[in-house]
Amino acid sequence: MAPMSDVTDVAFRSLLAKYGKTAKNKNQIVFWTEFVSADGLCNPVGKKKLAHVLKFSKIEKPIVAQVFGANPVNMERACKMISKHGFDGIDINMGCPDRSVVRQGAGSALIKNPKLAREIIQAAIRGANGLPVSVKTRVGFNQEEIDTWIPELLKEDIKALTVHARTKKEMSKVPANWDYVKRVVSLVKKSGKNIPVIGNGDVKSIPEAKDKIKKYSCDGVMIGRGVFGNPWFFSGRDSHDISINEKVEVLKEHIKIFEKKLMKTGDKNYAVMKKHFKAYINGFIGAKELRVELMGTEIPKESLKILTTFQKTLN
Repeated sequence: MAPMSDVTDVAFRSLLAKYGKTAKNKNQIVFWTEFVSADGLCNPVGKKKLAHVLKFSKIEKPIVAQVFGANPVNMERACKMISKHGFDGIDINMGCPDRSVVRQGAGSALIKNPKLAREIIQAAIRGANGLPVSVKTRVGFNQEEIDTWIPELLKEDIKALTVHARTKKEMSKVPANWDYVKRVVSLVKKSGKNIPVIGNGDVKSIPEAKDKIKKYSCDGVMIGRGVFGNPWFFSGRDSHDISINEKVEVLKEHIKIFEKKLMKTGDKNYAVMKKHFKAYINGFIGAKELRVELMGTEIPKESLKILTTFQKTLN
């Protein structure tokens, strides 16, 4: 599961685990946290503000904490903090295209600065206290540069490499090019290192993920937008087989968990939850009107009342 800011938080992950993990697949599904700033964790005020990103429940394991930053000293300190929380690994974000992150020299900006990128990896490993350290990146900044960028990462002791099959410039505006993933797999093999390669980009189902693994020779697939509004994703259930009532009922559960785990603690406001409404409420007659009504609410109680009233019309 891909790290997505204000989407894959502890509330949504708990639902993905409850409805998606099974006895057969539980060890094949790995969750990532939302990304967290290394600089922020090293600041007393920031540390308190960002503490919620590192919250997780046992049902979510195995789970990897994702961190970003461009300061090796802070990266080491942040990873040392993270290593004490019980995570199964630490991942360094070297692919985020967000302007505010790039301006810091972090995320995808590190593609332009391989020397610093390697220093960041080394610092993370020092601070990780033995936890495996991995990297998630893109295939280039303004253009594809796999042959120069990826070998730099392979010089360090990373335990996995996730490749988003687009450049930073492309954002998500063009289809992911999975031939890039296959090229990265080839480079890793040539390096002689045993580093799992995880492909990322536009995968919308478990069968498609398995097909990508077979076709492009990668070791796994990271799912991003495919899980949005679909806590059943990892179970392999066809979204068309999930009733409107079931979707509404789980959205209500999502709202309640979000309120309990993130709102009452002061970590997030109600507006963040609203971005899930469109993902859950779509594809049926009256969906647009219901979404508009939900978007006009100001507290969870109002949303829950509207959804319960809507459910009565389904009977």
